[in-house]
Amino acid sequence: MKNSYVIAAVVVIIILVAGVAVGLYITSKSSTSTTVGTTDTSVATGSSKPIQIVAAENFWGSLVSQLAGVHGNVTSIVSDPNTDPHEYQSNPADAIAIANAQLVIINGMDYDTWASLLINASNTPGQVVLDAQQIVGLTDAQIATVNPHLWYSPWYVNDTVHAMYNALVKIDPTDTAYFTANYASLNASLYQDYMQAEQQMRVHYGGNSSTVVGGVLRDYSGGVNISATESIVQFLANATGLNILTPVPFMFAVAEGNDPAPADIATFEQQLSLGNESDSCLVYNIQTVMPVTQQMKVVASQYEIPITFVSETVQPTYLTFQAWQEGEVAGLQNCLNSIALGN
Repeated sequence: MKNSYVIAAVVVIIILVAGVAVGLYITSKSSTSTTVGTTDTSVATGSSKPIQIVAAENFWGSLVSQLAGVHGNVTSIVSDPNTDPHEYQSNPADAIAIANAQLVIINGMDYDTWASLLINASNTPGQVVLDAQQIVGLTDAQIATVNPHLWYSPWYVNDTVHAMYNALVKIDPTDTAYFTANYASLNASLYQDYMQAEQQMRVHYGGNSSTVVGGVLRDYSGGVNISATESIVQFLANATGLNILTPVPFMFAVAEGNDPAPADIATFEQQLSLGNESDSCLVYNIQTVMPVTQQMKVVASQYEIPITFVSETVQPTYLTFQAWQEGEVAGLQNCLNSIALGN
């Protein structure tokens, strides 16, 4: 990602500062950090101390906190709705939290390189690290061409939640029954709250063609057309069978904080100028905003294309992952419905 070189230059300074307090557990976080879970074990059974868990981003943090329950104390580092997670730069508090964690969860795909650097620098004995990129079987060679927003794929979410469950059982086998019950409950909630809604949207607006990778269904395609200001929408489109019109290089350039090529901007504008005859909805990422994305929003409004908004991290932060995703899916559903109703 674009900050990897900056992060590499400052990580040594961060670790030196953090090393002074490496033996302490810091409860105060940076302004972009949130802690969920509890240290109250009065109602817990089995282990006497909660597992110290750090998630690089609050979408993974929400999921693991629901699995760990009273047996986990979860710190989610990136959660600020006013910042672009692609541009996050770590600080000493992050280094200390990671150094003291028994379980660390990162996204990979160069989305949170700063976290990988802190993990490697701390080298905490016995620490379990879950990398969603590795869990879902993506290689480093695919980073340049595959969407990094893995949590928008219901298939990848299922894979990562399963790995979280296994990690918790490995760290605290005494409480396996508790984690197993939470795992069943979370899977039911994920399906009921948003995965089922994606399936229903696919029935009404999606295509029938599908892609199977390694014997596992990974996406649908061929449905109605949508546009997007950033690559974040790709996995949501895959799950609902929608077709993204926007040039892929445009979306990936914006995700990296770079200006898209003039030809891609012109193509995007031309597609939007056709209005509802070509495009049913514009999906706008509110956490990756640039002059060119604002320009596309204006063009979409000019040609009466409805707009729905999505975010990189769980917003509002008090929502569960699945409640947040349910809202994102509902927003897209309403956007599509407005065309069907003749908006």
